[in-house]
Amino acid sequence: MTEIFGIPIQAFLGQLLLGLVNGSFYAVLSLGLAVIFGLLNIINFAHGALYMMGAFVTWMGLQYLGLNYWLMLIISPIVVGIFGIIIERLLLKHLYKLDHLYGLLLTFGLAMLIEGLFRSLYGVSGQPYNTPPALQGALNLGFMFLPVYRGWVIVASLIVCFATWFVIEKTRLGALLRAGTENPKLVEAFGVNVPLVVTITYGFGVGLAGFAGVLAAPVLQVSPLMGSNLIIVVFAVVVIGGMGSILGSIVTGLGLGVIEGLTKVFWPQASNTVVFIIMVIVLLLRPAGLFGKEK
Repeated sequence: MTEIFGIPIQAFLGQLLLGLVNGSFYAVLSLGLAVIFGLLNIINFAHGALYMMGAFVTWMGLQYLGLNYWLMLIISPIVVGIFGIIIERLLLKHLYKLDHLYGLLLTFGLAMLIEGLFRSLYGVSGQPYNTPPALQGALNLGFMFLPVYRGWVIVASLIVCFATWFVIEKTRLGALLRAGTENPKLVEAFGVNVPLVVTITYGFGVGLAGFAGVLAAPVLQVSPLMGSNLIIVVFAVVVIGGMGSILGSIVTGLGLGVIEGLTKVFWPQASNTVVFIIMVIVLLLRPAGLFGKEK
């Protein structure tokens, strides 16, 4: 049997695949955080709870309405995005001129409320969500079997991440979004409704969390705790990539997922802390993050 550094190649590639899947979730979630912070200057600690909400909306759509996975892949991010828009209009809009700490505390409180609501309704045990029939089974790659759904998670995440990056960084719409947050009075002088742009941006950012929740539903059990278990790691990913950096969140999320997966092969005891070790090293050497801009 072929080995890599004394590890059977099947085990090595299996962990590499698992790392890519986890990295895909990290990338989509950290991208949503980066969009919200980079354009709105809000540290959205409710992101994990909204990710969990996206998974639960997907589960409820199947259980109560009989809606399939493909419909929920569209509906759930929209539902979570609309919920985010309501939050922004009622609460967050009053905090934009205040210190970051106020937004963090408010969104942390919202995360506790959302998680507590779902815990009271469904308990802490997970709810199963079956893999859609079209994505069941595995592909024989010769050296390993690749579960079709996990491959789909990677592909879908990459498409959404790089489409978002392209729109924000390379299109006129993205330039308008950035200008509207950096110099709102000037943009308003050209007839642009800046508050509406801000609201839609926040809704899109949390909609990405809802999209990640849909992708996670067949992989993980749908549980009220699934967001709180992940959000700390995702914040570390955002810090390492650079707060507000779109490309940094994508690249760092995928890369750290792979590093975490391979650490489970070579040094299992460190797999739960390797992301935070990397974060400490990056902050010591480059406080703005790998892709962040030094002030």
